[in-house]
Amino acid sequence: QVQLVESGGGSVQAGGSLRLSCKVSGWTSSSICGAWFRQAPGKEREVVAAIYSGGAGLYYSDAVKGRFTISQDNAKNTLYLQMNSLKSEDTAMYYCAAEFFCLTTISANYFRYWGQGTQVTVSS
Repeated sequence: QVQLVESGGGSVQAGGSLRLSCKVSGWTSSSICGAWFRQAPGKEREVVAAIYSGGAGLYYSDAVKGRFTISQDNAKNTLYLQMNSLKSEDTAMYYCAAEFFCLTTISANYFRYWGQGTQVTVSS
């Protein structure tokens, strides 16, 4: 049974940093497409970043490019999202998601495995 558990959310002032973690258990394949999504109140869930091909492939949305970094630690079965230079518009519930491989377009509808979410609040 695949389980994803996020941690690391919290409240921070604009310009600050947070690192989110997503512990993946029960994953039996050597291939994984890991992604971070976020959803603000009243808005659709949107992709933030994705990692695939053992870390050789990376995707970032325009909104976070240059500020966020996605990574994975295979020994710890953990995905990370390092968030720097946080802005108030980054405030949202953040979710990690996993699939066996990534498609060209990263869409929430494609992912079957999700964590419970962790709240990130950025105050200006």
